[in-house]
Amino acid sequence: MFSTHHSALGALDRAPVWLNSEPLTADGLRGRVVLVDIWTFSCVNWLRTLPYVRAWAEKYADRGLVVVGVHAPEFGFEHDLDNVSRASADLDIGYPVVIDNDFAIWRSLDNHYWPAVYLVDRNGRIRYHHFGEEAYTETERAVQRLLRDAGRDGIGDEVVSIDPGGVEAQADWANLGSPETYLGFQQGGNLVAPDVRIGVPATFPVPDALPLNGWALGGAWTIEERAAVSNGPGARIAFRFHARDVNLVLRSREGAPVPFRVLVDGEPPGPAHGLDVDAAGHGTLVEPRLYQLVRTPGNVTDHTLEIAFAAAGVEAYVFTFG
Repeated sequence: MFSTHHSALGALDRAPVWLNSEPLTADGLRGRVVLVDIWTFSCVNWLRTLPYVRAWAEKYADRGLVVVGVHAPEFGFEHDLDNVSRASADLDIGYPVVIDNDFAIWRSLDNHYWPAVYLVDRNGRIRYHHFGEEAYTETERAVQRLLRDAGRDGIGDEVVSIDPGGVEAQADWANLGSPETYLGFQQGGNLVAPDVRIGVPATFPVPDALPLNGWALGGAWTIEERAAVSNGPGARIAFRFHARDVNLVLRSREGAPVPFRVLVDGEPPGPAHGLDVDAAGHGTLVEPRLYQLVRTPGNVTDHTLEIAFAAAGVEAYVFTFG
């Protein structure tokens, strides 16, 4: 893909903002194997790869591997350095992170995906890439191969074995029947409403029933380009889903905490509550991030989730499932 050291990692030289490290340069990384991980902190697909990237960074740190997390923001709030710093700390990311708000590194790799992993050999050539989740054994084998090629000793064949929990738990792919669903008008779809008005305040009725993977707004909302924004207390969202997990990316526009309540099929979730909700369905939107609302124990079937917010100014970006 790239023939010289400079072309693969040269964009790092022009990146001024780093976390967990002094700025790294292409010349400074010569002779090392570099794993470039393209991420953004609210992306569930990346969050599920993080435990592996974290484990590789730790396992191979003294064997010649440098992991560089390239944070390329999807949503506006992910451009904010304070938000990225807090997320990095909360997610226990100890390896170097470079801020790619202008997508210069993203473009230099001709990247199109979150998450994406690129392996760069000791001579600066990209020798392996993987887009999306999974392929963890294949990726680690490629790391081992490049470290051996770089003359590193003691590189075994064993691969990391981990069983992540929380939002990092691997998706239940066999029972995943609901797609990522954006709530802003730029990418949104499957909204069930008699009269969809975008970009202006409107009052929406929640229908009595939703088709699978249909969603609806209830109460006062404005559908903006990237998010649906609540205009009053009691505004709610309903979604008919088929998945073990339901996640929702949220931000409070005013920055003040906003309590919310989750119901599943009209009842408190009980044992089906997610990481950010208690058994009675109560949670609080504090920092902008992905919130896990539901984790279904037992068999996965169709359910309807409803989330209601206690105040205006909630930005709801995207539902994701696992």
